[in-house]
Amino acid sequence: MMTSFNRNASFKRSTSLSRRALSVSSTRVCRLSWVSRLFQVLVVIGSLISFLIAIGCGYMYVLPSLSQAFHGYGIAKLNGSLSSCNIFDGIWVPDDSYPLYNATECPFVEQGFNCLGNGRRDKDYLRLRWKPKDCDIPRFTVKRILEMLRSKRVVFVGDSMSRTQWESLICLLMTGVEDKKSVYEINGNKITKRIRYLGVRFSSFNFTVEFFRSVFLMQQGSMPRHAPKRVKSTLRLDKLDNISNYWVNSDVLIFNTGQWWVPGKLFQSGCYFQVGNSLKLGMPIPTAYRTALGTWGSWVERNINTNRTRVFFRTFEPSHWSDQTRRFCNVTQFPSLEERGRDRSLFSDTALEVVKNMTVPITVLHITSMSALRSDAHVGNSSDSPSTPDCSHWCLPGVPDVWNEIVLSYLLTDYGFISDEWGG
Repeated sequence: MMTSFNRNASFKRSTSLSRRALSVSSTRVCRLSWVSRLFQVLVVIGSLISFLIAIGCGYMYVLPSLSQAFHGYGIAKLNGSLSSCNIFDGIWVPDDSYPLYNATECPFVEQGFNCLGNGRRDKDYLRLRWKPKDCDIPRFTVKRILEMLRSKRVVFVGDSMSRTQWESLICLLMTGVEDKKSVYEINGNKITKRIRYLGVRFSSFNFTVEFFRSVFLMQQGSMPRHAPKRVKSTLRLDKLDNISNYWVNSDVLIFNTGQWWVPGKLFQSGCYFQVGNSLKLGMPIPTAYRTALGTWGSWVERNINTNRTRVFFRTFEPSHWSDQTRRFCNVTQFPSLEERGRDRSLFSDTALEVVKNMTVPITVLHITSMSALRSDAHVGNSSDSPSTPDCSHWCLPGVPDVWNEIVLSYLLTDYGFISDEWGG
């Protein structure tokens, strides 16, 4: 009897506990189901928001580019302006739209700079574009540039690096000229290293691109009386080159100097500095360079009408010799990852200082850092004299093309072909 009672009591307790457990379980299931539904709703809302954001971004970044492409502006969308972007702070990136011309098809490229034509096998150095960090260099059509330069005079003044940039610009512009014979050297001269003046006329557009060889920008004089025997000539730091009057009536004026300011080109050849009637036998080269640029700056302020003429000064171009003897030239296949000290130059710093203190607007083409990375872009042994290595000059097409792209970017803005925002 007791046993039967115990069983019944036990069964009732079990049944009661089961009901309670079931009740609690049902409540938990309901709560979990509600939480699950809420989570699903949040996931759907989050997905919808993400989708709307993605559509918005696509509208902001894709549609303007498509619109520009359809309208054929010929200028890429930019996210900066000339006033806010440091165009010289950036990286080199691969770009299959480069090179911008074929050196073999351009009659104004010196044979010594046509590296591909001289047997260089790798072509990677040709397919690199300069990408500033905060903007882009405008992509423009050559036809637009030719129209911009119509009836104008572009003048380069400097050393062989200036001549290379001069050649580069001519080749860039010739790609937009149908009648190649309408582009010719004014005096029928061939390009040589020593000639003092070269001028190429684009007759269909009535403008010239000229080069004046003035490696120091200063006037070189003969040996003064009573000078020591080691003095063969002087560099007049207080007088600009005696051909400077030919530079005045120009619309674009681009200067450079620096490569010749070394002991081998000066003291070892018997050339010393002179100011007025005084020889400066003990004057160091950096001091002389600073004095010379001061003279240049004063000449520009006195003689150049900057309302008409846009004046540029291009900074020092780094070389990539393996050592100071300049007998070993290490041309790499790809750009350097670091400048290794070549991004700074006393000459470049001096130019920046002088221009900063001038009373007229001068644009400094501060190409030292960007060029320091291009250990792959020098002539090396790919010249018309392969036995003589060259880690100073640049292959064409190549780095000088980018210098010209930057110059043209400024000019396009000046002449109203693109806005200051570079957007067309």
